Amino acid sequence: MQIHPFLEGNTRATAVFMIKYLKSLGFAVNNDMFAEHSWYFRNALVRANYNDLKNNIYATTEYLEQFFENLLLDETNVLKNRYMHLDYTEIQSRSANVSKSQIETLKCTLEEKALLKIIAAHPEITQKQLADETGISLGSVKRVTVALQEKGLLRRVGGKRFGYWEVN
Repeated sequence: MQIHPFLEGNTRATAVFMIKYLKSLGFAVNNDMFAEHSWYFRNALVRANYNDLKNNIYATTEYLEQFFENLLLDETNVLKNRYMHLDYTEIQSRSANVSKSQIETLKCTLEEKALLKIIAAHPEITQKQLADETGISLGSVKRVTVALQEKGLLRRVGGKRFGYWEVN
């Protein structure tokens, strides 16, 4: 059974759009990751939109997030199609081996992880500088840093003017 009317054209078009969009935001991306993990990317798109409520199966962006974490944040998530299978049972055992701090980190959005990475490298950076460097609005940077502080992943030491950030 075919899900899309244009064979694999939808996935390719989505990949091309994402590359162009990410480049417009200043990210240095190319087609390599999409080509190397094309089947994973396609299945992650499906899982992000697939619901079977009768069987308690809900759409999840977890797999797309792992793909983009590798692409944009140089993380090393294992991108295996079998992890996305609805009947894959090792997911619970993989989750059981993750520490509490790692679980909190996993709950971060890509935007939060990107800001954490920059802040970790430059603890003295201001919210205005973060906004300028990432292209994210100042209001969004403030919202994200507050969310990170509420999650216990980020702490401001000292004042706004001469203080610095601590990544926990």
